[in-house]
Amino acid sequence: MCGIAGILNHSQAIEKIRAMQTSLHHRGPDGTGIYHSSPDQTTALAHTRLAILDLSPAGHQPMSTPNGRYHITFNGEIYNFRELRQTLLAQGEKFQSQTDTEVILKLYQREGAKCLDRLRGMFAFAIWDDLEQTCFLARDPLGIKPLYYWRSGSTLVFASELKAILATRLVSVRMSAIGLYGYLTSGSVPEPHTIVAGIQCLPAGHWLRWQAGKVKQQQYWQIRFGNEQISLTDAKDKVRAALFDSIEHHFVSDVPIGIFLSGGIDSTALVALARATQSTDLRTYSIAFNESELDEGSIARRTAEYYGTEHTEFCVTASDTKAIIPRFLASLDQPTFDGFNVFCVSQLANADGSKVVLSGLGGDEIFGGYKSFQQIPQLVRWSRSMKSLRPITSRVGRGLAEWSSNPRFKRFGDYLEREPTTTNAHHAVRGIFSDREAQIIASKYLLEQDNCNFQEAELSSNSPSLEDEVSTLELSLFMRNQLLRDSDVMSMAWGLELRVPFVDRVLLESIATIPSSLRLARGKGLLTQALPELPEWVVNQPKRGFTFPFQRWFDSEQEEYFSHLDLPAQISLSQWYRPWSLMILDHWWAQNV
Repeated sequence: MCGIAGILNHSQAIEKIRAMQTSLHHRGPDGTGIYHSSPDQTTALAHTRLAILDLSPAGHQPMSTPNGRYHITFNGEIYNFRELRQTLLAQGEKFQSQTDTEVILKLYQREGAKCLDRLRGMFAFAIWDDLEQTCFLARDPLGIKPLYYWRSGSTLVFASELKAILATRLVSVRMSAIGLYGYLTSGSVPEPHTIVAGIQCLPAGHWLRWQAGKVKQQQYWQIRFGNEQISLTDAKDKVRAALFDSIEHHFVSDVPIGIFLSGGIDSTALVALARATQSTDLRTYSIAFNESELDEGSIARRTAEYYGTEHTEFCVTASDTKAIIPRFLASLDQPTFDGFNVFCVSQLANADGSKVVLSGLGGDEIFGGYKSFQQIPQLVRWSRSMKSLRPITSRVGRGLAEWSSNPRFKRFGDYLEREPTTTNAHHAVRGIFSDREAQIIASKYLLEQDNCNFQEAELSSNSPSLEDEVSTLELSLFMRNQLLRDSDVMSMAWGLELRVPFVDRVLLESIATIPSSLRLARGKGLLTQALPELPEWVVNQPKRGFTFPFQRWFDSEQEEYFSHLDLPAQISLSQWYRPWSLMILDHWWAQNV
């Protein structure tokens, strides 16, 4: 895991790239490198290295081909690089290192953009072709690794974080109306937008090619669910085989790998799979609380003892939170109402000396672990059955959105005013502020001419079921825009590589054809049946989701945290995540504008 940056066609490329590299130092404390074109020096690539594979100087980046034509800066891990390397060796290629970086470079030399179809892993990279004066940028299929860019005339600037682009001082920082609206209504900024006007996120599963100031962008992968005729027994076998295959690939490393253990099904599944496939000692990390209603520490400890892991726990208190929040806020790349949990447990793993950890992120999205898998289809079916009463329900919705004091009723009012789609229902179920609330709040940050309104593009109607549509939404909205982005930023704030075996292209393609009636069975039934070795105290506990006891902590110190929020009375701050998300936004604005 690393930090990458680049600047193309700018007279001050060397000066600017150094500023970008400095801002990314936390992502790669083990080494740095800069490449610049010659003789004009108007193009430069930078890298900050967290050494995971081939710890020798041979893994230094930016890496170049022997003939000096191609130069790569790469962030991520390619889990099948050894198989690809053997194939390339058989074809006559010669290697100078044992890195996945060099494998990407050799594949691109041979296959161009088609090399992306052969890469299994998480990645964001750029390859400069000095002969043709082109730059090829790519991002992994599911959006695990971020890649941002900004264009002005023929100049292109890109990096792993917004902060690095802002460090060039080329961008006039102004809040993006679309990005701000997306954050207020969902708690995260929806790609391809960012919170800064003019800076874009390269969408997951896309590549971008720059040449002579012109840009071409293309999608090379997308999520597709099927409806295969398959028995429950065969479905369990398919899931089990896919999980074992994924965990084995995610343990490719030249340094030890730890596991975040929350006490839930997904992280316990990773420990069980690791114990079954790895002969090395395992380290696990968890967060605990004194508040028993939210604490899963005792379950995590019991699970760690059961699997014989070396377990480390951090019992977080309200006073700990107060001490940690300033550094958490300083680590933000974009506003998000989530991410504090990853920040805390990453700090724990870093203090224990770990450089790589696994997370159970993604299990809920592909195996139906959220209540949204029941709530959204029910809501959509109900509203479609009321189609003949649409004028009445729309008026009721308008009334709820304008006059209700209940935040959930306000969002439900938004839904009743709109088309009964899974995307709109997702906002009603998952949202933070309603449309009208977001418009009011946004006016504090935007210029008068900015139009603060944004609707997610609707899903194509080729999904086999409403439940599959929910799975697509959870993968492409909540997981990608929030969970993956927060996990990247908050783990890298501590120089820690976070891997997500459930968020794996090969795994997803293997099980995506299993019908939703099996794959999304309640209580993640297919996952638990595929792994019967999971302990009963984990499988049979009620689903509650991992969250901090913020409501209790903030209720006692509301004045200290949120007294500066100056909002109209109709904006209810009764639920902790609403004032928390505004506090985050205010802090980001104050630090960056």
